[in-house]
Amino acid sequence: MTQDLLPITRVPRTGLPAHGVVVGDPARAAAVAALLDDAEEVSYHREYRVFRGSWRGLPVVVASHGVGAPGAVLLFQELAEAGVGTFLRFGTAGAMRPGVRDGDLVIAEAAVRDDGVTHQLLPPEYPAVAAPEAVLALARAARAADVPHHRGVVWTRAAFQPGLLPLFSYEGAGLAAIEMELSALLVTASLRGLVAGGVLVIDGANADELVDEEATGGYDPHREVVAEGVARGAVVSLEALRLLADADRADRGEAGARA
Repeated sequence: MTQDLLPITRVPRTGLPAHGVVVGDPARAAAVAALLDDAEEVSYHREYRVFRGSWRGLPVVVASHGVGAPGAVLLFQELAEAGVGTFLRFGTAGAMRPGVRDGDLVIAEAAVRDDGVTHQLLPPEYPAVAAPEAVLALARAARAADVPHHRGVVWTRAAFQPGLLPLFSYEGAGLAAIEMELSALLVTASLRGLVAGGVLVIDGANADELVDEEATGGYDPHREVVAEGVARGAVVSLEALRLLADADRADRGEAGARA
C-alpha cells in the first residue's frame, strides 16, 4: 500500500513529531539533523528536505524550506497538517542595529510583513508576532550556552538584492535584523493556533549600512565567524524546543492536578 504523502513536500500526512526546527538550506537541515539521536531522512522533494530524530529525548523534526516566504509557507502548512505544532525558524540574517555583530544570534519578537506572500492571505494590519514562550525559551537557551544574542523586531523582506526602487530601511525604527521567511511562519502559526518563534545568525550588514566593500570584500556568508554562529545557533534552537516541551508538560501536569 502506498504511503499517504502530502503533495508539496512529500512528507507523511500523519505521524511527525510535534516539535520542529525549520531552516532555509537543505544542507543545513542535514547538519542540524546530525546533532540528533537516531536521525533519519523522511523525505527530500524540491527544496524541502525533512528529517526526524530526537534531541535529549525529545522527538524532533528538522526541515528545509528554501529561499523566500512564498515557498516556505507551503512547508509550514504541510508540516502543521502532519502534526508539527511548535516551530522554530533557525536562519541567517543581516544586521540592522548597532552592536549586532557577525555570528551573533538575534531572537525575533516580531517581524515586519514585507514577505511577498502574507499580504495575499491577510490584511497588512495583521501582526506577525512570535509566541512569548518561544522568545523566552530561545533567550534562556542562548544564555545557558553563553552565546552572544539580541532580541528585537526583524524585517522579513521578499527581495534579497536591491533593485531600481529605493529601499525603505525603517531607519530609526530599531529593527534588529533583515531576513526573508520568518513573518510567513509567524502568520501561519497565528492562523493555525501553533507556537512559533525564530532565531537568526548574523552573516553580514544589510545593504543600507555604510560598508567599505573594498575593505570587507562585500557580502560573504561563508566566513568562519558565521559558521561558528550557525553551530551555536543549531544547539540553541534544539535546546529551546526541549525547554518548550518541558514547560508544556509541566503546564499539562498542573492543569491535571487542578482538575
